[in-house]
Amino acid sequence: MAIRNPEIKYKELFINNEFVKAESGRTFPVFNPTTGDAICEVSEAGPEDVNKAVAAARKAFSNTAPWRTMDASERARLILKLSDLMERDLCYLASLDTLDNGKPFTESLCDLEYSIKTLRYYAGWCDKIQGSTIPCDVSLADGEFMCLTRREPLGVVGQIIPWNYPVMMLAWKWGPALATGCTIVLKSAELTPISSLYVGSLVKEAGFPPGVINIIPGMGPVAGHAIAHHQDIDKVAFTGSTAVGRKIMGAASESNLKRVTMELGGKSPLVVCSDCGDLDEAAELCHTAMFGNHGQNCCAGSRTFVHESIYDEFVKRAVKLAEERPVGDPFDEKTLLGPLVSQTQMERVLGYIEKGKSEGAKLECGGARLGSEGYFVSPTVFSNVTDDMTIAKEEFSSMDEVIKRSNNTEYGLASGIITTNINKAIMYAQAVQAGSVWVNCYDVCLPQTPFGGYKQSGHGRELGKEGLDEYLETKTITIKVQRKMS
Repeated sequence: MAIRNPEIKYKELFINNEFVKAESGRTFPVFNPTTGDAICEVSEAGPEDVNKAVAAARKAFSNTAPWRTMDASERARLILKLSDLMERDLCYLASLDTLDNGKPFTESLCDLEYSIKTLRYYAGWCDKIQGSTIPCDVSLADGEFMCLTRREPLGVVGQIIPWNYPVMMLAWKWGPALATGCTIVLKSAELTPISSLYVGSLVKEAGFPPGVINIIPGMGPVAGHAIAHHQDIDKVAFTGSTAVGRKIMGAASESNLKRVTMELGGKSPLVVCSDCGDLDEAAELCHTAMFGNHGQNCCAGSRTFVHESIYDEFVKRAVKLAEERPVGDPFDEKTLLGPLVSQTQMERVLGYIEKGKSEGAKLECGGARLGSEGYFVSPTVFSNVTDDMTIAKEEFSSMDEVIKRSNNTEYGLASGIITTNINKAIMYAQAVQAGSVWVNCYDVCLPQTPFGGYKQSGHGRELGKEGLDEYLETKTITIKVQRKMS
């Protein structure tokens, strides 16, 4: 059951298993996007706090520290314990996310359940990370050498997560890092820090050694900058905008050439073919692909291509669905669309709407702020959009055309196609330049399936077995075998 006014129990930085104030004493306000009112003040991490967190993580990663010397199955037990505690406090955590982010409580619950599944999935990997033996070339080694590999944890990792999925992005980042034995300095988003801090208290309750996980809310240009440039951080994992991703890559090259994985922006195409089957179902799928999580989703189906033979009928259905989508109090179980996360985000969305109108797109419905309290924008549908517009939805006439237009973007995070023709689906899936392709569904992400982008949507993968590789080093060990035995 939702808790409309959950108590905010933790507002300070979580370093070395303790909640501490920022060295500067600075705090920043966290706002409720439903009302625009301040929820609380949270400690703001600065460079000194990043140094403290990194030092704690480095100590926890030392060769003789409990985290490095414990059996892999014990790491799994700790991750499973954390998962159990999150499940115990499911409604409270979901209520924190709804209060802080504005997403409907039912969506927050789904996010938390998915986060728990992700951590449990990676707990299962802890004692299954293996090296291999490699046959040596007899002509060179004459049977005198044995060669093997070890997969070892990368080290101290900095993780910078966005505000759109406050706990889910935490789980995506923590799962593979903990499974491989790394230690963590996490910067939670300044817009939505309160649920991650509560999870920090569960980390301590679960029994993780001090320093393994550190959580430092703060501003990107300060705390994020310090993480990206830190000489004693071995890797940065970032989810956010492409513009910030470029800065992090530059910081990695300027500092210690730390490894970087990034899941960045997207402008994902969703193609509706003339043989889509039930047009009502197709319109509903596209509607959910765009409006899920208020449209604040990196892989949202934000470019809908509809075959010219069904275009007009599809637009009618899309408009009807948008007009009927319940907008309002995110704690009301009937609400499907809450407020946007902040005034800045609301103004950005309204700015895109104005661009669409000024560039000649037809506004079918919505397009305005709702009310004067909170950050609500009415569900909006444009039609008659050409590919050169800032927003892009349009009809198409052939598969070759829609594949070309789907790929006509600097991004390549995700894509989808709705068709009853399996050959058409396979042809599109093979040709489109995107990290995920969904056929007759959209945004179906599972803990065991890798997720990431092509082109300027980032590099590296999260989730699945591939997610582990981003937190591992491969060490080759070659041993000369003594042939003569005494």
